[in-house]
Amino acid sequence: MASLNQTRSSNTTTKATRGRQKIPIKKLENESSRQVTFSKRRTGLFKKAIELCILCDCNIGIIVFSPKGKPFCFGHPNIDTILERYLSKNPNHDDGLMMSGDDIAPCLEEFNEEIRETLEKLEEEKKRTYAKALEELRNNVANRASALMEDVFAMSTAMTVANPDGMGNSFAVQNSGYGDFNLGVEGFNFGNGHDLDY
Repeated sequence: MASLNQTRSSNTTTKATRGRQKIPIKKLENESSRQVTFSKRRTGLFKKAIELCILCDCNIGIIVFSPKGKPFCFGHPNIDTILERYLSKNPNHDDGLMMSGDDIAPCLEEFNEEIRETLEKLEEEKKRTYAKALEELRNNVANRASALMEDVFAMSTAMTVANPDGMGNSFAVQNSGYGDFNLGVEGFNFGNGHDLDY
């Protein structure tokens, strides 16, 4: 029996691992670690809130924003009921900084309208940037085609000079002026169903 107690006490004093360590409470610099920690701790916070609701029969509302700005809500019985109850009982809380439910709806509509306008402006800016990039690409293609035609004309002229009788010359340019070619890149269809007109 004594040897069994000695074995147990020797096992408890010498641990193979250090176990769960306490981490310092400061901002995590690694973004993926921060996201994982946020998810785990948010889940833990919501579990504790559920336990408190069950044990004490109380109403709880929690709103958490992730580092990326995504909202997560928990409410018992639900978050809308909790918010309405809080806003209706405390209309003058924080020196008038809180608004009643009737005041929130117009503000939300105004905010949504601002977001829509901003998104429309962003889309217009994207289209302008896209059109500018396409114009630049079109000019580059036209310049490259012109340079290639100059090279072809120079090669055909050199071949004509090197072989004036035309024997064995399968590469002959019938039109002496390469400027007659239409090098425009008008009306490209980029596969999205819209022709680009400038």
